[in-house]
Amino acid sequence: MAARAAVFDVDGTLADTNHLHVVAWWEAFRQAGHTVPMPDIHRAVGLGSGDLIERLLGPDRDRDQDSAISSAHKALYGTYFDRLPAFAGACDLLRTLAGRGWRVVLATSASGPELAALRRAVDADEAIADTASSDDVDEGKPSPEPVQLALELAGAEAEQAVFVGDTVWDMEAAARAGVRTVALLSGGIPRADLERAGADAVFRDVADLRARLDESPFA
Repeated sequence: MAARAAVFDVDGTLADTNHLHVVAWWEAFRQAGHTVPMPDIHRAVGLGSGDLIERLLGPDRDRDQDSAISSAHKALYGTYFDRLPAFAGACDLLRTLAGRGWRVVLATSASGPELAALRRAVDADEAIADTASSDDVDEGKPSPEPVQLALELAGAEAEQAVFVGDTVWDMEAAARAGVRTVALLSGGIPRADLERAGADAVFRDVADLRARLDESPFA
């Protein structure tokens, strides 16, 4: 039997961290002399640092600031590492899928200490087969590359995979990779935006998905 892959985004999907990112980015931009509205930052969360800065400051910005802004965000967000909150049911969902024979792979823009902190928060390492982090790809979401790498790590074809995420970037990346998509509302993105970006099914959060797993693309 071919391997089945359950590919998961982490921030906003398994961990309740999107708004922590928003605040950290807002302060990083402020320190560099930029006033960026928090709703705009929220809609950009899920992009890699370079793409997020490009989207929010535009192509005519002083690119010499990019590294300092990214570093400031990393330092500010790092102050939360010892208390990052996983969503209720995240661990149970990953363990349930692994128990049903799915190979669980994380596809995330987090890496290094940040990824380690997120994995501690989710507390399901025994269920996670592998991770495709930002260190492992040239382009982050909405490029399909992170999802394609996750499939490769799982040894699965696109038609044997389901991707779970919370942003339009997640949905676009998975759709471009030819993978069925489950969107969660836990990241704060409206249902209509997620469906427009390609979501095949939408659930409130990981606990809702776990409770209705047999009504989902994982059935």
